[in-house]
Amino acid sequence: MGGLLNELLLEDKVLIHFDFMNGFFDINKSIVVTWGVIAVLAVFLLWLTSNMKVHDISNKQLVAEMIVDGLRGITGGMLGEEAVRYRDYMAVVLVFIGASNLVGLFGLTPATMDLNVTLGLALMSIVLVEVAGIKFKGFGKWMKSFAQPMWVVAPMNILELGIRPLSLCMRLFGNVIGATVIMELLKMAVPVIIPAAFSVYFDIFDGLIQAYVFVFLTSLYIKEAVE
Repeated sequence: MGGLLNELLLEDKVLIHFDFMNGFFDINKSIVVTWGVIAVLAVFLLWLTSNMKVHDISNKQLVAEMIVDGLRGITGGMLGEEAVRYRDYMAVVLVFIGASNLVGLFGLTPATMDLNVTLGLALMSIVLVEVAGIKFKGFGKWMKSFAQPMWVVAPMNILELGIRPLSLCMRLFGNVIGATVIMELLKMAVPVIIPAAFSVYFDIFDGLIQAYVFVFLTSLYIKEAVE
């Protein structure tokens, strides 16, 4: 078990190495996988939204509208009326993390198995949370909110600014790495059919659930920030 974790966590993450400035410009595998996910999603969306009409819409356009309405319904329901303006951003995050987790089905390592990726996503989310709070309350009231309900809790509220992104980051990373470890152990212990069946759960269901949890928690933080 320890050896497997070391192999997964300590493997060489560099895919493209530049022999310049001690690898400062090296490109990691997670970056290439992320680019690939973005490229596939972009091509799919361009195809899905091409030739859109106001009247006599095609089945393709109907599917596109259903997807958009569905995603907006999910994220809008999490955010509430006050923060509904952020639903499109949260929908994009939901789709990106979900797609990133699904690449394991094609034998690729999910980008979310790289702590740098999950940390970047978490930091973006927390910045959005605080910007939403400042925009809704104003900078003065936002500063005063750290001393609520009483000034003694101000240090804890400030500390929470660092705890929240760390929590989001480690929860997503930990669940993805945990699912990968379980799948690797199954491949070593039992015939190929059983791991393939479990892959349906860990690569599809669990991967989508982790994307939903990440977006749900971020939406919850935003909802709290604008109350």
